[in-house]
Amino acid sequence: MSKLLQSESLCVGGLDILLYRPSNPSPLPVSLVYLLHGRLSSRGAVNAFARKLVSRMIEEGEGNKRQLWVVSLDHRNHGTRVVNDTANHGWHEGDRHNPRHAVDMYSIQLGTTRDITFLTDLLPSYLFPNGENMIVDWGVVGISLGGHSAWLSLCHDARIRFGVPIIGCPNYLELMAHRAGQHGLNLDPPLLPSSLRQLIQQEDPVYKDYKSLDPERNPFIGKKVLVLSGKEDVLVPWSASQEFVDKLEVGEDGEKRVHVVNGVGHQCTEEMQDETYTFLREMML
Repeated sequence: MSKLLQSESLCVGGLDILLYRPSNPSPLPVSLVYLLHGRLSSRGAVNAFARKLVSRMIEEGEGNKRQLWVVSLDHRNHGTRVVNDTANHGWHEGDRHNPRHAVDMYSIQLGTTRDITFLTDLLPSYLFPNGENMIVDWGVVGISLGGHSAWLSLCHDARIRFGVPIIGCPNYLELMAHRAGQHGLNLDPPLLPSSLRQLIQQEDPVYKDYKSLDPERNPFIGKKVLVLSGKEDVLVPWSASQEFVDKLEVGEDGEKRVHVVNGVGHQCTEEMQDETYTFLREMML
């Protein structure tokens, strides 16, 4: 399987990324997917997932109109980008205590979303300096913290047309209220500064006009989204996402699929990875 694809490290404007692509050159245009890891992890944790997506797409690629390339990167303050490890932890997580958990986690997921937009601006120039090929589709698959970023990217970058949030949440305040309640905390300043609440209400998908069928008002119209969550997830509970997902409109040209998996907690299972592959194959290729 490994002979079918190659991986290489690229530095794009100071961001170190890993690119997974077919080993043999192809004239087919490229569908590029960002694959994002979870909190307290790194891009290395999604290496097998990335290889599975690209390899299967090659093996089952007869009739494909496009080829799949996958990019992984470390979230801000994760992996090779760690500056302060404590900032990645929760209010009370094991022997760690991070009073800025709400601020830190939102800064990371929003920052990664902006990294994706930055990469989307520049990757064509890095990958095809002589116009050898072109990227015709962009998507984001994210796990946990990466799932939060996937929702934000779908919301804020019109070029990101495909998304698979896995055990992620589009409603940050609801998620933080749940998490604060688990620790008997009140979601007030300084735990959640007023300035952060204002930023969340400006940026988060749940505060957009996501029920509208008007593409000028609803940034999700035309998007193709697969939502994967665990029914037994207590860290990112389905209840924090359900109302948004149930009422989300993607329009006639969009696609919305939802699978809340029975008996699964806060984990990305093999079944979820297989569903992601099937979705990408149907929607992008």
